[in-house]
Amino acid sequence: MLPMRIALRWAPALMMMALIFLASSTPASQLPYFGALDLLVKKGGHAIGYALLGMTYFFALPARLSIPYRAVTALLMAVLFSLSDEFHQSFVEGRTSTLRDVLIDTVGAGLALFAAALYSSASKSSSKSAS
Repeated sequence: MLPMRIALRWAPALMMMALIFLASSTPASQLPYFGALDLLVKKGGHAIGYALLGMTYFFALPARLSIPYRAVTALLMAVLFSLSDEFHQSFVEGRTSTLRDVLIDTVGAGLALFAAALYSSASKSSSKSAS
């Protein structure tokens, strides 16, 4: 039963990784254009996608690990995935690979993980006080 629980914990992270990979596999000619908001929507999509990825990593990591350790590990995993995804994107027609996008991804993941760590810390402290 333990391997199934681990697989279920990691399923959301694997799904986010697949979604990000599919999005970055789309040739530039097939990407939608959002007019004056194009840059904001696309870079916001980066930040939100990696915020979700970071959180799925955080909650997939074993709860026995400390909250700060899980948050830092999840952030490093998100940054490594971002770097690998930018490299992959450099091979897609009309797409470019930029460190600016990695920075945006890192900020998105970092902010979400900060919130997740605060929430997890508050949850643990309130459950201890309820005992």
